[in-house]
Amino acid sequence: MPDEAAARDEAEEASAFSHPAVPPDATAAYGDHPDQVVDFYAPRDGRAAAPLVVALHGGAWRTPYDRAHLSPFADFLARRGFAVASVEYRRGRALPQQGAKAPVAGRWPETFDDVAAALDALPALAAEHLPSADARRTVVTGHSAGGHLALWAAARHVLPADSPWRTPAPPALRGVVALAPVADLGLARKLGVCAGAVAELLGGEDERAEARLPYADPARLLPTGIATTLVQGRTDTTVPCAVAEAYADAAARAGEVVGTTFLEGVGHFPLIDPAADACAVVAEEIAQLAW
Repeated sequence: MPDEAAARDEAEEASAFSHPAVPPDATAAYGDHPDQVVDFYAPRDGRAAAPLVVALHGGAWRTPYDRAHLSPFADFLARRGFAVASVEYRRGRALPQQGAKAPVAGRWPETFDDVAAALDALPALAAEHLPSADARRTVVTGHSAGGHLALWAAARHVLPADSPWRTPAPPALRGVVALAPVADLGLARKLGVCAGAVAELLGGEDERAEARLPYADPARLLPTGIATTLVQGRTDTTVPCAVAEAYADAAARAGEVVGTTFLEGVGHFPLIDPAADACAVVAEEIAQLAW
């Protein structure tokens, strides 16, 4: 069984990464760093006032994985009539003692700085570069580590009062659709998700990392009052179902209902693979909130 699961995961990942990158219709900067950019994809049917989907890519917050691998998914959504904004952000640095081939996961605080800045800048950027987008109907989605960032972005108004990312009011979102998200950092760290990526994102395993959890962990930032759906493959071995389930349970304890769609026989990568049936399910979940 383990060999079968590994073979399935390998095949699913290969399929998801087999699609050529799709160039955007426009790209705009939300800061001065090369990674502080957003790619825009116009709805392929030419419709005006299309719902805006903000997409945050995954890749364990690590440098080798950028928004290019999510571009076929962004194009898939654009072909479904959505306007799409695919956000890049700063990811992990290389460990000096191990060289550039061993990037750590995420940067503190830059990864969070960037997601907050991008979401704040998007209404104006979309109005300029993606005039077909209706920012009043915005849904944030993200895959894996990007799912964590999507949930976090929707919860900035419930961050601790001393957080630099806190907003005075809830974001103007129709909702969040988080795909196989690293939604509970505490549990994900215990499970060693993505080869210890959570500990790296938080800066280690010491007291400093513990102190950062209230500022970074979506499972601790509840209730949000934002409509939220989690889409998760039952056979996902990269981010196990238990992580999504823990977030949904935390939401319930906080008095909030979070939608959960668990897909049988589906692993981690089909959720963003335009060739997979699971990707159509994701598009429908987004449409349910956007329309």
